[in-house]
Amino acid sequence: MNILDTIKAQKLKEVANLKAQFSYSFLEEQPLFNSATHSLRKAIESSVTGGIIAEFKRKSPAKGNINLDANVVEVTQGYANATVSGLSVLTDVDFFGARKNDFELARKNNTIPMLRKDFMVDEYQIIQSKAMGADVILLIAKILTKKQMQSYTNLAHELGMEVFLETQNKAEILENMDLNFDLIGINNRNLNSFEVSVENSIKLAQLLQKASIKIAESGINSLETIQLLQANGFHGFLMGEYFMKEQNPAEKCRNLIQQLVCK
Repeated sequence: MNILDTIKAQKLKEVANLKAQFSYSFLEEQPLFNSATHSLRKAIESSVTGGIIAEFKRKSPAKGNINLDANVVEVTQGYANATVSGLSVLTDVDFFGARKNDFELARKNNTIPMLRKDFMVDEYQIIQSKAMGADVILLIAKILTKKQMQSYTNLAHELGMEVFLETQNKAEILENMDLNFDLIGINNRNLNSFEVSVENSIKLAQLLQKASIKIAESGINSLETIQLLQANGFHGFLMGEYFMKEQNPAEKCRNLIQQLVCK
């Protein structure tokens, strides 16, 4: 069993426990469930600062501990002040070090689009995401069936949220091209081996329709890499470790955006 299979198995258990504690009705009664959402797609399309989606995470299976003591409010507000297009906040506790109220605290203190970054394996999590105040959900093609992705996409759209589809190879792109996703990510990191290849993502991007909002994920660690990806049709960049490994993630983010604007 690889790490992704392990995470999925753990997530299914986690969701089962949540269902036993909090009903659908409970989620739908939360204050943010009926709140208006913010479009990450529009924010990326109109961005003049590079289309950065800045991520808050404390650790990852690939890199281990990154920044365990990071303050979610301080960092996400700093990202927002750096004029990122959106925020990505991890909500997985076991593998990414999230704390139970990270997303809610970030939501309370920010008004820009927010992606709930987690492993969606059940429609319950889509409802939960809306109750948390998410604007966008992540669907990972590698762990879901086509039927699941279509169902989750429809539900997210009914609730006013956008869908960020994550792909990593040619088959995942071609098999899901007809899904009504809002943004499509190509992960530079192979989720089985953790190897990173920007060249692979550039090749895969050519398979996508011109109208697709293409987001590059993982292993983006320089201005030159972003410029290369922009030249090959990418509109946005989901970046976490590059910022989070610093003592002041928001300052690192702000410096990168300044370079992008002045390039």
